[in-house]
Amino acid sequence: MSLKSPLRRVTYLGSAKGGSGHWFAQRVSAVALVLLGLWLVAALATMGGASHANVVAWLSSPVAAAFAVLLVLVAAWHAMLGLQVVIEDYVGAKGQRLAVLLVVKFVFAVAAVIGVLSVLRIAFGVAA
Repeated sequence: MSLKSPLRRVTYLGSAKGGSGHWFAQRVSAVALVLLGLWLVAALATMGGASHANVVAWLSSPVAAAFAVLLVLVAAWHAMLGLQVVIEDYVGAKGQRLAVLLVVKFVFAVAAVIGVLSVLRIAFGVAA
């Protein structure tokens, strides 16, 4: 028989925070990626063998550019959420886990910014 209180027995055995927000964000971003991916595939399929200039002209439209920016942002967010779970599950040392999480979040933030700027550069017709 233990004299420890029920609270004392579970202290430091796991997160006291709910993981439902992270889980829900991953599912919502997955659904958004499916919808945006279907939009992209359908849009490109309707163009058939369009030239580079035609695809650039299509991406220059405000609706296509907005959806492309959303696709880039949602893809980066979803990938970051997924890698965060893997890192939290498989990197044991707390300091190392924190360092890897910071690097991953930074890399995905930079990738998202580069992707958005690339889409905007095409949308606004900025020459190379």
